[in-house]
Amino acid sequence: MRRLSLGAMALAALPFATPAFAAADGEQITVTGEFIDTWCYFSGVMGGPDAVVGSAHHTCAMWCSAGGIPVGILDPDGTIYMVLKIEGDDNNTGGETILSLASDTVTANGTYYQRDGLNYIVVEEIVENMGIVNENHLDFGTIPGFAIPPGER
Repeated sequence: MRRLSLGAMALAALPFATPAFAAADGEQITVTGEFIDTWCYFSGVMGGPDAVVGSAHHTCAMWCSAGGIPVGILDPDGTIYMVLKIEGDDNNTGGETILSLASDTVTANGTYYQRDGLNYIVVEEIVENMGIVNENHLDFGTIPGFAIPPGER
């Protein structure tokens, strides 16, 4: 009987409980930048910063997104906006919209959030897709997976 009354009290108090945190209000922004694979960009596992963007990294960026790695938009000043959701994709990671944008430079409208020094965006509209403009495969070759240093091949 005691167990039932404690449970009943907990259920009765539930409507009066406040959430641990409430969603912050976002700000409408327009951002232009390249869709990147955040794992390779932040970890440096694939080489220097120039090698993990653009056409050199296109195939790997698609594989990482398909595997569940979050994508981001890297703007020209180096700011990264983690993409929380994108128009037309119910499944943010690995969805057809995200995969079709890997390494493309886009202009996007969305709702911007910031928390603990991280930038996030819910992309509501791709205003312009310029395609892959960073053709760095000419300098780095195509990086299809984990890079093997030249001396270890």
